[in-house]
Amino acid sequence: MTPDKTTDGAAGTTMSETSAAAAAQHQLVVRARRAVLPDGIRPAVVVVDDGRITALHEGDDAAVRAREEIVVPDDQALMPGLVDSHVHVNEPGRTPWEGYESATRAGLAGGITTILDMPLNSSPPTTTVDNLDAKEEAAQGKLSVDVGFWGGAVPGNIDQMAPLWDKGVFGFKCFTAHSGIDEYGYLGYEGVKEVLAELAELDAVLIVHAEDSRILAEAPQDITDQYATFLASRPRAAENTAIEQVLAAARETGARVHILHLSSAEALPAIRAAKQEGVKVTVETCPHYLTFASELIPDGATEYKCCPPLRENDNRKALWEGLKDGTIDHIASDHSPCTVDLKVKDTGDFGKAWGGVASVQLGLPAVWTAGEEFGIELSDIARWLAANPCASFRVPGKGSIAVGNDADFAVVAPEETFVVDVEDLEHKNKISPYQGRTLRGVVKRTVLRGRTVDRDSKAGRIVRRP
Repeated sequence: MTPDKTTDGAAGTTMSETSAAAAAQHQLVVRARRAVLPDGIRPAVVVVDDGRITALHEGDDAAVRAREEIVVPDDQALMPGLVDSHVHVNEPGRTPWEGYESATRAGLAGGITTILDMPLNSSPPTTTVDNLDAKEEAAQGKLSVDVGFWGGAVPGNIDQMAPLWDKGVFGFKCFTAHSGIDEYGYLGYEGVKEVLAELAELDAVLIVHAEDSRILAEAPQDITDQYATFLASRPRAAENTAIEQVLAAARETGARVHILHLSSAEALPAIRAAKQEGVKVTVETCPHYLTFASELIPDGATEYKCCPPLRENDNRKALWEGLKDGTIDHIASDHSPCTVDLKVKDTGDFGKAWGGVASVQLGLPAVWTAGEEFGIELSDIARWLAANPCASFRVPGKGSIAVGNDADFAVVAPEETFVVDVEDLEHKNKISPYQGRTLRGVVKRTVLRGRTVDRDSKAGRIVRRP
């Protein structure tokens, strides 16, 4: 866009010259032939001032000047900074498993500019205002990307929900079966309904790890180093039943619910029907459910263990269809790390190994690679890993390249490949089921509020619900 050459008589200069001088005061201008915008992929010039996007120009040759300019190469794409809404940082209390410094460095390396930190497996868990304060204090000075917090919904803490909501948490997490951590109790279905009635008054969301405790208790528990024995211990029926109960409670109370880490594609029809009825439900799945198939997991490969479990290849393909038709709203890592010894690689016992996949750094390339067979576009990645989680959880100023939002970007080479080496990953404990896997999509640059950041920048902030 070329400014009109209108004479400014008082100054004796043209308006174009005056505008150019003023434009030189912009903080940053980004030019890209492939900018992934909310309404499509096209050439654009993005103007940034004071860390926010102040203008968008069509084409990549607008006459805009700034103190800094980024020109995205033609074989790369400008994407919004990604938002991972499901990360277990574990600090304080279990910092040897993961901490703010390592987790946010990993996020930055993967093009993530905002994470939402789960209320467990830190100790104490984020179930009271005092514990939230401890979380925020532990994060100070350690953040490479922005971090927000979830509150916890456990037996006996319903009186803490309004105070935690007022402190800016993005919602509340509960389990309907044992969480894996004794200090974080689970809710029965009546407890879920009671919490939802409270949250309906606040207009807060309940995010749910949905597995039925009775069905799990009745499932075979003779677990060995063979993955099939672990899979049998967490049947689809447990997930399907719990999801149906949560949907019924949401229908009755009118509250917002979010189904975490959907693993069972058999639950998709019930979710789809609930959405059509107007039930306030959103759903996520994870890169590992979209990537791995249970039939191919080697004996003793406990790095693949997570709950709910990785299921069959047909199930994986059905989850992809649920994503493409909008039944599943977005994707989050469920980064749930632990120390290497807790994966009991010496015995490969799936029953004793900690359940969790460490993958916060790999979300974009894992989904982009697995989605190639389903014909996905970069616009899909931006929607599932940025725009939709921000919409679901009302994360302010994030999720898309739009005027008024924070200038958070990921510059990505979509066709470039790399082989995963756990020693190169930033998360603290070097174990991952992606080890040795060739992935497509390399993050070349991460920009946080208009500043190109690296692993030593520590430019992240705590973000709160408005």
